[in-house]
Amino acid sequence: MADTAKIVVTRRIPEPAVELLREAGDVWVSPDDRPLETQELHDAVKGADVAVTLLHDKIDDAFLDAAGDQLRAVCNVAVGFDNIDVPAATRRGVLITNTPGVLTEATADLAMTLILAVTRRIGEGERLLRRREKWSWHMFMLLGMGLQDKTLGVVGMGAIGQSVARRAKAFGMEIVYSDARPASEEVERELGARRVELDELLSSADVVSIHAPLMDATRHLINAEALAQMKETAYLVNSARGPIVDEAALVEALRSGQIAGAGLDVFENEPEVQPGLLELDNVVLLPHLGSATIETRTAMGVLAAKNAIAVLRGEQPPTPVNPDVLEGAAS
Repeated sequence: MADTAKIVVTRRIPEPAVELLREAGDVWVSPDDRPLETQELHDAVKGADVAVTLLHDKIDDAFLDAAGDQLRAVCNVAVGFDNIDVPAATRRGVLITNTPGVLTEATADLAMTLILAVTRRIGEGERLLRRREKWSWHMFMLLGMGLQDKTLGVVGMGAIGQSVARRAKAFGMEIVYSDARPASEEVERELGARRVELDELLSSADVVSIHAPLMDATRHLINAEALAQMKETAYLVNSARGPIVDEAALVEALRSGQIAGAGLDVFENEPEVQPGLLELDNVVLLPHLGSATIETRTAMGVLAAKNAIAVLRGEQPPTPVNPDVLEGAAS
């Protein structure tokens, strides 16, 4: 591994990850705790051997051109990589890595938090108190929905979807799920989960929780037609990627009472939030906190750093997205 390897980190990450990277080469970390503008990003990665990026960085042909032919890897500090044109990187022999696994439990905790918050109207209750309104307990004040014997519909039964289902089962919920690939028989037995088509899931679930990756097939998967299939008493929760939900259609469904409520940790045009959502009481909104624990964010940064170091050493990185690049380099 050359001592002069240039490593560019496009936004501040936890210091233990930066310390690891410093052992592998010359590290530049963006001094601004904000996303770099496109030209700033392209200027920053010029001449980099490895770029450590975050989910708001667009990695496309223009980025790869700006970096130069010496770029060996882009190590994304996220489990999702919808911000990266993976085929473009693969054509150029640039390895892409991500950080799966380390954020599963934190994200599942957050999804369960949203389920509880929206079904029990937690946000409405807190806002009432913060407005210093007069109130007194009565039998019908802010009635919500209990989870026992209700049905959770999991859209995308990967690691995070399974972890959310485990939590929901502990609350007494029945589990159905929709996924292109079935979960293992062991997982289905453990959770008592039943695989169904998306239409059946939407029409039968009391809570629909999204855990699918963002791709062409899932963009606006939850649109006006999908929302119309849900029960009027049902809730939608999204802690995956914002563009999976058509937010304009969701606002209309919430306003009209077509569904009972929604809990969102991600947004279609993040960091912008659809103004209509901000006007509604029956929606809980969080600023992308899914992996926001000290332990998880540190683990994400460290895993990205380990991927970068492995590439620079000519070793197999822990979590490659396009391993064909490695096979091509070895042949």
